[in-house]
Amino acid sequence: MSGNGFGVRDLLRESAHGIGARPGKLALTILGTVLGIAALVVTIGMAQTGGGQIARQFDAVAATQAVVTPGTAEGAGGASRSRTALPWDSSERLERLAGVEAAVLMADLDAGERRITSVPLIDPAAATQAQPSLVASSEQLLPALRGTLATGRMFDAGHDARADRVVVLGSGAAQRLSINRVDSQPAIFIGEEAYTVIGIIDDVARRKDVLDAVILPLGTARADLDLTAATEVQVRIAVGAGPLLAEQAPLALSPNNPENVTVQAPSLGNVLRENVQGDINAIFLALGGVALLVGGLGIANVTLLGVMERVGEIGLRRALGASRRQIATQFIAESVTIGLLGGLIGASLGAFAVVGISVVQEWTPILDLGLVAGSAALGGVIGLLAGAYPALKAASLEPVAALRGGL
Repeated sequence: MSGNGFGVRDLLRESAHGIGARPGKLALTILGTVLGIAALVVTIGMAQTGGGQIARQFDAVAATQAVVTPGTAEGAGGASRSRTALPWDSSERLERLAGVEAAVLMADLDAGERRITSVPLIDPAAATQAQPSLVASSEQLLPALRGTLATGRMFDAGHDARADRVVVLGSGAAQRLSINRVDSQPAIFIGEEAYTVIGIIDDVARRKDVLDAVILPLGTARADLDLTAATEVQVRIAVGAGPLLAEQAPLALSPNNPENVTVQAPSLGNVLRENVQGDINAIFLALGGVALLVGGLGIANVTLLGVMERVGEIGLRRALGASRRQIATQFIAESVTIGLLGGLIGASLGAFAVVGISVVQEWTPILDLGLVAGSAALGGVIGLLAGAYPALKAASLEPVAALRGGL
């Protein structure tokens, strides 16, 4: 108890009475803080969770995929040309390196004047349709590109060595050519030559363009379409093997001139992933800050209205000996308590919302418990800041003027 008869216990009792005397207004005031804190927890929590999903996607594909291409040099007239040709056994050489899980040698082909059709005769009156593209590859296409077959099988090393006239269709090319099954050994025509369709690819994780392509063995393309050099090697690697592949692949493919081979491999720190996550966090933090500002203004507004409504009460307390400091402390205590209540409720609701959304989306929720606790405490800080001006306003009232009901 203080010397003037108004101690800490009285302060707490008066603050509790001031808060509970108007339950409807208290609920509305807390609601603003609840929404602000909940919005902050949800936005930051979903940013962390979304960032985790982005990281998984990058780790599942980009962080485990590399591309090896022949280096280029600028020739006469500014045209670029390849410095070297990739060896035909590039896949086998790279698969012997540490961290390489699968590699496929690929080449984009030019059909030239050859038409790609599913019938031997071309109807001149028929509407012209866009043709599938032509791609040649080694037999490791599906493992290297994480592909799946809709039906049939992939060609193998025997088909390649014998230059068999077999093809595998991407799902888009199969739809264009009106082929949806291979058990009857359908054939397509590249120019006047027939090729047996032995499989249809359903999907791939990399090189999505192969879904709209007719894919031939490299040996067949060399024999029938005059293929002279491969375009690239798509390599599937273990997570973290990118720097090692970038160092060893040029030596494996061109030991005498390793600088003639270009390797695009993911680094240990994925800069693109970090930039995306940073952008998402910045956006969500801005939204959370706006929500908190709205909640703080709500507390300040209601507390100031409370001061105006309780002018007579303030004057009576001043007349009974309460100091300006005690009056200010009472109103600050009320606003801090309101902020803490709103912070606790908002943080809890925000945490449940993050978990609920993640469960519905089948994501793994990522939520820092320190963030939840800090957000609850942040409600008290907002209450403190929002109640500062109304508290000073209340403390500045003169007893006589307050008892008369004036401001």
